[in-house]
Amino acid sequence: MAHAPDSERRFAGPIITAGLVVVAAVSCTWSTAPASEMLAKAKANLTANAMAGHVRVLADDSFEGREAGTRGGRAAAAYIVDQIEAFGFEPAGDIGTYFQSFGSNLRNILALLPGSDPKVAHEYVIVGAHYDHVGYGNARNSYGPYGRVHNGADDNASGVAAAIELMRSLQKLPETPRRSILIGFWDGEEKGLLGSAHFVRVRPKPLADTTPVFCINLDMVGRLRNRRVEVFGARTSAGLRSLLVATNNSCGGEDLGGEPLSFAFDWDIAEDSDHYSFISARIPTVMLHTGLHDQYHRPSDDVELVNHEGIRDVAGLTLALAVTMANAEVAPVFRPESRAESNATRRRFESAVQTEGMPRGRWGIVSREDPCEPAAPIVVNVARDSPASKAGLERGDRIVTIDGETFANHAEAVAKLRSVERSCTLLIDRNGITEIVALEASSED
Repeated sequence: MAHAPDSERRFAGPIITAGLVVVAAVSCTWSTAPASEMLAKAKANLTANAMAGHVRVLADDSFEGREAGTRGGRAAAAYIVDQIEAFGFEPAGDIGTYFQSFGSNLRNILALLPGSDPKVAHEYVIVGAHYDHVGYGNARNSYGPYGRVHNGADDNASGVAAAIELMRSLQKLPETPRRSILIGFWDGEEKGLLGSAHFVRVRPKPLADTTPVFCINLDMVGRLRNRRVEVFGARTSAGLRSLLVATNNSCGGEDLGGEPLSFAFDWDIAEDSDHYSFISARIPTVMLHTGLHDQYHRPSDDVELVNHEGIRDVAGLTLALAVTMANAEVAPVFRPESRAESNATRRRFESAVQTEGMPRGRWGIVSREDPCEPAAPIVVNVARDSPASKAGLERGDRIVTIDGETFANHAEAVAKLRSVERSCTLLIDRNGITEIVALEASSED
């Protein structure tokens, strides 16, 4: 992951609602079911041991920190190509190779799984990870000490390991996805996102007549703690958060950690990893990231600190999401408003509402419509001693279903809650994990 300054953006979202009063209603531009059945058939191929094997090789001192354009960087590229040649993916680089050359001895690595549906095979989903790191480190790219090999086990041998093993699982799917899937290993990320920026500007000949419709960027996915994954870019297409949550909860299972991952959604879009290149090109994109740590851009980012089971779990989510999007009836549409949003926007949007002097309502819920996720309104207040409070509903929860029924927008959710007589169950999304909350009206209501 590259260094980048923070940025501030203005909020362009809806006015808050109180007491379940609707201000706006916006329909999702697309939706689809998660590919849980596909994952169930392919997930056995994702193993922590395989992830560990790739990380150990790429983070070995012999690769000299994999700096882009150096012998260590080229050796890492050769290792990656050796791994993927047997997977049956088509070379999507220059002149029949997996390599897309650019700059001074820099090379992206591109491998394509052609789609099975002629109607949409020209569209493709990208799964990418940068394979370069900072070499021996210097004052511009390291927190020191300099002059020692920076192995970059988490940054980003972890993402590369996940992408390689993802290819193995995709090859073993019982059915090839409808859209094509491109696996990209980006070079020069640590020098300013050079590889991904080059790719979005200059497509190699095998991709000249194709269209990228979605991208997943894997950067630093090797330090999973408390099953928490940071998710960037979830607002680049309407309904994308809901799809991530549904996919996450469908692919939790014994072989993939036994439970879904916890999401920390980040609304900032900063120029600090390759997802920025694709978002700048108006391609709906998410980045999965397990967080910074004290070894970031230091020689101590080494293999013994990597959570290989965590890489497997993130790879499982990535597999399910990539296959889901590749099989979707309708491709996602880029949401330009995401570029004007930030974490400051999110804090204002999710802030509590002043309810003094307002009627509590039967359930004690105050919610707000989200134009990016109209089918998942956010709870911004829960009245004290109300049915919602007693059921454990919390500010920040998102309402997904009411009595098992989905709804298109906030207005429908409000109407459904008003129509309930004495009790109902809500499926809520809390930090990416869904759970049931049972509401029971008090005798006074």
